[in-house]
Amino acid sequence: MTSNIHSTVDHEPTARSQSAVGSDPLGQDACANASQTTVNDVAAKIEVRDLDFHYGAVRALSNVSIQIPPRRVTALIGPSGCGKSTFLRSINRMNDLIDDTRLEGTILVDQQDIYAPGTDVVELRKQVGMVFQKSNPFPKSIFDNVAYGPRVAGTRHRPALNEIVERSLAQAALWDEVKDRLDESALKLSGGQQQRLCIARALATNPDVLLMDEPASALDPASTARIEDLIFELKEHFTIVIVTHNMQQAARVSDLTAFFFNGELLETGVTADMFTAPKTQKTADYINGRFG
Repeated sequence: MTSNIHSTVDHEPTARSQSAVGSDPLGQDACANASQTTVNDVAAKIEVRDLDFHYGAVRALSNVSIQIPPRRVTALIGPSGCGKSTFLRSINRMNDLIDDTRLEGTILVDQQDIYAPGTDVVELRKQVGMVFQKSNPFPKSIFDNVAYGPRVAGTRHRPALNEIVERSLAQAALWDEVKDRLDESALKLSGGQQQRLCIARALATNPDVLLMDEPASALDPASTARIEDLIFELKEHFTIVIVTHNMQQAARVSDLTAFFFNGELLETGVTADMFTAPKTQKTADYINGRFG
């Protein structure tokens, strides 16, 4: 798993998100403009086969199989407790940190089995970064938050750290706002800025994949739009998998959508297709707010 990031992303608000947050109830206009990528168009970046996951005696995921293509946004949707966050955490083995869990099946990233004996989990988590629902900046300076991962990985040379911090903050569309405040506490940032800082911190290890667990659920509408614009830009360089309960958001930002229900993957496909012509009644009912 190697990263191919060679340039920073300059942020400008896009017409995509500005139109998507209008009166269109499910973001159908955004869906219609989404990339018409199918899973079979390109080799999978992530491939999951026959995945079962248990918390003790409770089965959280059952027989989940999916292929996730590179440099696309895949949204995981479904009601609370359906298994989508458990699935997300399985991709970088964050579930290993929970006692009394068991996983069966196969998860491949770049055709490598990430649960194979001898897998370097620290290296895996560098290459498969994660952004959580609630922003969690360290009680350190803005600079030290972003430099934390590279330092743990062995980078100590200050010019190298300076370059990583600037690149990562620029990719997270935060550099221009904080470049003169790098020594200030990250806790002084606004909620939206803190979440973008956490994205920058994840990007600092030069990952290939970015996992996002409801990254905008605690943010105001303006900050949410900013995060969505950022996701749209980041997919040029990263494979992004995002959990969201917001159907408008899924329609706006994702190329592909996977619908989970009671631990099973009921439907997956191009977002525009799923939101306009879902294959199952359960999917249609969920997308249209009849339960959830």
